[in-house]
Amino acid sequence: MSTAGSDGARAAGTGAAGNGSAAGPGAPAAGAARRWRGRGDRGERPVVPRAEFRSYYGRPVLQEPVWKVPEVPGYLFLGGLAGASSVLAAFAQATGNHELARAAKNGAAGAIVLSAAALVKDLGRPARFLNMLRVFKPSSPMSVGSWLLAAYGPAAGAAAASAVTGRLPRAGAVATAAAATLGPGIATYTAALLCDTAVPAWHEGHREMPYVFAGSAASAAGGLAMVAVSRQHSDQAIRFAVLGAATELVARSMLVRRLGEMAEPYQQGRPGTVMQFAEILTATGLGAAILARRSRTVAVASGAALVASSALTRFGIFEAGMASAREPKYTIQPQRDRADSRSAAAAPVRRPATP
Repeated sequence: MSTAGSDGARAAGTGAAGNGSAAGPGAPAAGAARRWRGRGDRGERPVVPRAEFRSYYGRPVLQEPVWKVPEVPGYLFLGGLAGASSVLAAFAQATGNHELARAAKNGAAGAIVLSAAALVKDLGRPARFLNMLRVFKPSSPMSVGSWLLAAYGPAAGAAAASAVTGRLPRAGAVATAAAATLGPGIATYTAALLCDTAVPAWHEGHREMPYVFAGSAASAAGGLAMVAVSRQHSDQAIRFAVLGAATELVARSMLVRRLGEMAEPYQQGRPGTVMQFAEILTATGLGAAILARRSRTVAVASGAALVASSALTRFGIFEAGMASAREPKYTIQPQRDRADSRSAAAAPVRRPATP
């Protein structure tokens, strides 16, 4: 009797392995064998269902950042526009293009004022920004960025004031040089600020994001200058915009290609629509900029498209990060991939035994 029971148990186990369902104690072994042989013809059928990334009670694994819209995306865009405009202003002043230098300085000063206002509005009280200046922590992008803003704002304002009034030209030249030195940091530190968080779409894109931000800022600064200056003085602005737009498109393409499945937040839903529209505007503005030297109308249209595309890029990146924080799989999958990589690297290498 014990032999019959063990035979029935073995038959039941074979049936479960063959078709993924639990066979009864009396299932015939012949039927299980036929099912086992049939697997070679039909191919392997998974016994365990594909894993779904779920969290307890449907709650996100990460808590979304409490940053507000449109304050924070606007702060990201305007800061980049200001920093890149100061760099363009320094180049224009060095070559004697005073009309372009004045327009770029005014654009930088206006953009940084609006950027700081958006930041303070998101913080709630101006005193909170001042509190961030109580210490300097090089490992914190927020601390470094606060000090950059505190130093850059007065320099950009002094450069613009000297350009508009014509007074204190030497002091204005020093302020222009200082703003241009700090400009690249102002344009790109916000990329480090986003990527330093645990938000998957931002954190995983840390390699390409600074280049995306730098290119987007340069295209916006060049585009704004193309709108503001006459056709005779726009050559430097056009070259600056073309370089920035090309850099942005290449860096964005590299980001999407490297991230693979993790790039879905940048390609789907509302963030995907915004990013796609921004890419179209960037490509259109880039193409029109090549012909902008021949027509003032084309220059204005190209510049406006590049400014708009830069703003949409920052909004799209911001929204993509928020979307990735709400979806558990974008948090869990990279962790599993890193764990698998560490396990594979730590596994001992088996060498064939020598005879």
